[in-house]
Amino acid sequence: MTATVSQIMDADPQTVSPDDSVETVVQRMHDHELPGLPVVDADDLLIGIVTESDLLMFDEQDDLDPPASVQIMGGVIYLGSVKHWEERIRKSIASTVEEIMSTEPITVSPDADAHDAGHLISEHGHNRLPVVDDEGRLVGVVTRVDVLEALLEDR
Repeated sequence: MTATVSQIMDADPQTVSPDDSVETVVQRMHDHELPGLPVVDADDLLIGIVTESDLLMFDEQDDLDPPASVQIMGGVIYLGSVKHWEERIRKSIASTVEEIMSTEPITVSPDADAHDAGHLISEHGHNRLPVVDDEGRLVGVVTRVDVLEALLEDR
């Protein structure tokens, strides 16, 4: 019988609050060797997630330069995504978790089985998923390794 997420998850995950500083996130990720942290409010409601990719700007100059544009009749038409550029500028000057976190993260229920969690992890290319109850409270985190171990035991 396949294990449920509640049986394989970390029930006491590291978290950050939206008011924490970016430095706090980096330090906590470093101290606990984590690629990301759930963001919870005072009631433990999951409101986002912050990952290494939210913190890193791989090609900083390309990300900070505005997209190519043309001027026509006194107006500017951008040839690339202005939204992406604005988002990267916002994140590059952020000082709090709220300013860099990704909202509406992919989550899984504690009652889901390991196969379901594995499908979500694979489908979305994540290494870990926040586990939330019916009210949206964070109750744990399940990782790709947790799922793989459960599926191997299931064989």
